Amino acid sequence: MAVPSNMSILNISGKFASNKSLSDNEASDDILRLQGMGWVKRKIIGAGTLTLAIEHFKNADGVECINIEQTLNPGGLKTNDERVLDWAEKAKEDSVFGATIGQNRRVKAEDVEDEYLREGWTADTLEHGLIQSRVVSDTAKSGVSWTVNQTWGIEEIKGERRYVRHMYMKGPKDEEVRGRLVYNYIGPV
Repeated sequence: MAVPSNMSILNISGKFASNKSLSDNEASDDILRLQGMGWVKRKIIGAGTLTLAIEHFKNADGVECINIEQTLNPGGLKTNDERVLDWAEKAKEDSVFGATIGQNRRVKAEDVEDEYLREGWTADTLEHGLIQSRVVSDTAKSGVSWTVNQTWGIEEIKGERRYVRHMYMKGPKDEEVRGRLVYNYIGPV
C-alpha cells in the first residue's frame, strides 16, 4: 500500500511491511550471506515478512532521531534501532548482525558517493534530503568485515508513493551488492 499523500521523508513515522514482489530479494539474501549469516537463518528471514514500526522525531536538543522496532513474522524475531541523525559513530551489539558501528544523517543526494543510492527518489525527497545510514561490522569483535550503506526515502513505483531503502554493500572480499527494499504502508504507529 502507498504511503499517505502527505507523508514525506521529513517524517516517516508509521508501520510498514516488506513488499517482496517489489523488493530485490536476491540482493537481500546476498547481503545477509556476506554479513556472515548462515543459510538456515537467511531462509527463515527470506520466508518471513519484516514489519517496521518507525517513530521519527526531534529530541530535546533539536536533533533528528528515528527509532525503529523491526519484527520478523512468523518467528517473532525482534530488534530495536535507535538512530540519531548526527553522523557520529555509534557501536551496537545486534542480536541479528552482531557487533556493528553505525552512522546516520540527512544528506543531499549529490553528497552521496554511490550513484545507485542517489537515484530514483521523488522530487520532495530530493528537496528535503535523503536519510543515509552507514553500518560497518566491528571486525575486531565479530571477525567479519563488511559495510552497508543505505539511503531511505519516498519513491514512486507503479504510480504509487512508497517508502524505500536503497542498499549498497561491500563484502569481506570486496564483493559489491546493490538492492532495493520496498515497503507497504500499514498505518500509524
